[in-house]
Amino acid sequence: MIDELINLINDTDSQGPLQTIPVSPWKILVVDDDHEVHSTTRFVLRDQRIFGRPLRLLHAYSGLQAREHLREHPDIAVALLDVVMETEQAGLDLVGYMRDSLKMMECRIILRTGQPGYAPELTVIHEYDINDYRTKAELTHTRLIVTVSAALRAYQQLYTIAQNRRGLELIVGAAADLMEQYAISGLAEGVLTQLAALFQLPLDGIVCTQKGAPSGGDDQHCYVVSAAGRYARYIAQPLEALPDPRIVSAILTSVAQGQHLFGPDYTVLYLKAAPHQEAAIFLDSEQALTALDRPLLEVFVANIAACFRNVKLVERLNHIAYHDPLTRLPNRLQFITDLDAAAQAQTDIVAALLDIDHFADLNDGLGQDIGNLLLVAVAGRLQARLGSECRLARVGADVFGVLGPEPQVNATNLLALFHDPFEVGEYQFPVTITLGLCRNLDNADSGITLLKRVNIALNRAKRSLSAHYEYYLAEMEDNTRWRVEVIRHLRQDFQLGKLQVWYQPQIALTTGAIVGLEALVRWPDDIRGFTQPPDVFIPLAEYSGLIVQIGVWVLEQACAQHSQLAADGFEMLKMAVNVSMAQFRKADFIEEVARALERYRMSPSLLELEITESIAMDEPKVVLQSLEALKRLGVQIAIDDFGTGYSSLGQLQSLPIDCLKIDRTFVKEIQQGKGGMYAETIVGLSQKLRVDSIAEGVETLEQAGFLRGLGCTMAQGYLYAPPMPAEQLRQWLRSAVYPNRL
Repeated sequence: MIDELINLINDTDSQGPLQTIPVSPWKILVVDDDHEVHSTTRFVLRDQRIFGRPLRLLHAYSGLQAREHLREHPDIAVALLDVVMETEQAGLDLVGYMRDSLKMMECRIILRTGQPGYAPELTVIHEYDINDYRTKAELTHTRLIVTVSAALRAYQQLYTIAQNRRGLELIVGAAADLMEQYAISGLAEGVLTQLAALFQLPLDGIVCTQKGAPSGGDDQHCYVVSAAGRYARYIAQPLEALPDPRIVSAILTSVAQGQHLFGPDYTVLYLKAAPHQEAAIFLDSEQALTALDRPLLEVFVANIAACFRNVKLVERLNHIAYHDPLTRLPNRLQFITDLDAAAQAQTDIVAALLDIDHFADLNDGLGQDIGNLLLVAVAGRLQARLGSECRLARVGADVFGVLGPEPQVNATNLLALFHDPFEVGEYQFPVTITLGLCRNLDNADSGITLLKRVNIALNRAKRSLSAHYEYYLAEMEDNTRWRVEVIRHLRQDFQLGKLQVWYQPQIALTTGAIVGLEALVRWPDDIRGFTQPPDVFIPLAEYSGLIVQIGVWVLEQACAQHSQLAADGFEMLKMAVNVSMAQFRKADFIEEVARALERYRMSPSLLELEITESIAMDEPKVVLQSLEALKRLGVQIAIDDFGTGYSSLGQLQSLPIDCLKIDRTFVKEIQQGKGGMYAETIVGLSQKLRVDSIAEGVETLEQAGFLRGLGCTMAQGYLYAPPMPAEQLRQWLRSAVYPNRL
């Protein structure tokens, strides 16, 4: 029987190695305090080859020495242990140390003892997975070889199972990691790392390639997408650039054949995720893959192929998410990312926003198709003229972003790019732009902050009547922050009902009688008095759109107050209310006015709506339609701040107005020795148009007399009464007399 076992071992040797673990000596630890046992074991096992591999004996004469060997050689395959050494339990203690502390679960343990009375209990043998127990007398020359061979075969099987388990764990972990890679380069780097861990290969022995250039444009040749060590510098280059013809030839052969390639000292893994998505991975394994490794690779490659397919899809989605489909430039999201990188790198570059002037008019006049072609032409010129050092983006409908060194990204250079017209189909378009620029990007903490600053500069330039560009300055942001805070506070106080409507009387200059009131919105603060004056918060309310809600509320309050005054006997007073352009643009504005008049039973002829001259001239068609509708309703119309705008006599004649209001700046000139030329002109014009005139800001008897002499119809100002709350107004009306102010 023993001879048959020996023949089995020899037959296996003659068939060659099984190649399930690397070709290296089996490590066998001999632990015994008897030197003769070591000598005998060495004599029996020397020059033996079991399953095609030699043996390497490690000798320990105590439990302490054995522990040192075990810590230094975790790949010991078999341990021949004496049960009784320095103590009766020294051998069993060592077994517990191996299993419990070192977690050496594959190592096979053969217990030997010269004292049969110290045999371990059966439960101990099962608990510690002891492979065999023999007396030293039993382990003769042949039986020792057979016992060690059986233990090595058991170790080999357990090692194979453990490696399979480890390989599968790595594959599962690798797939999970690789599924998180959102670019081919990241996926390839992950593949390289995982393969190196899976097969314990050096990183520079793996080269990942794909068919098609990483940057696009060439889908016929293979390119390196990931490598390490001596091949790292060839990433993104054609495969043929590699200096090793063996790698080049193997990969090209694998891709041409569309299958894995297993060489004597290398392996090429072929991946195909879609008809036009092919990749190949070269492994410099220095020997043929083992029977154990090939199934693992097949599972791994199946996972990688799925990842490769998903990454290609994610790359496509990522391109869509970060690029403008019309111009093929990066979009706003990508520009913010670029700005963020610039802020983190603290590089000396400039960010700019380019806004095409009057682009909406072109779209409306010639159609969106022509507008799109112009945008493509602009993008093409920016790319061609600014070069690769600059990063471009389309961040808005007609707004482009530029990021780059100041010699290229400066106002003079960018404006010069638009000197020549753009050829779009049969058209030649002269294009002008407005620029916002920002230097010192290292002062910002994020791309969003930088974009906000460049946008602040752009908006400042667009509000300018002369400049085509503005560079960001810190005080711009401070002013913007202040504006935002005031608007926020105004909106909050309006919603809380803290705004008030005050009224300033209007006086007939010829009789001194009170003929009307102007409703004026005020923003008081219980602690600090007035929060902001009207000339500050009214423009901010218009800018934010809040003026529409405030305007409706003021109209309601004015009509309600007129109803109360009528009940007190002042029913014939006219009520003047200011109207913004935003209100005129509302489709139901006329209906709102009609509802307010009906709700408070106010005669339309006693309501006078005031619009500024700039509003009247800004959108004359919109304004004219609304004014004509209001006149049909019976409402009076006045032009406020007349003389400060740029209206022509022809435009003015076309408007159905009832009164011109002389701006206070022209009234103020009367007492400054300038003679009131503008006031005289406006009064004369009102007489020619056969409409009333009313002067604002009258503060002195000299001004009142001069205006009365010109034939001005009415006046209001501190000479007569300041703006006042409703209750104070009623008291004033009851006691008002003006014999000394005529």
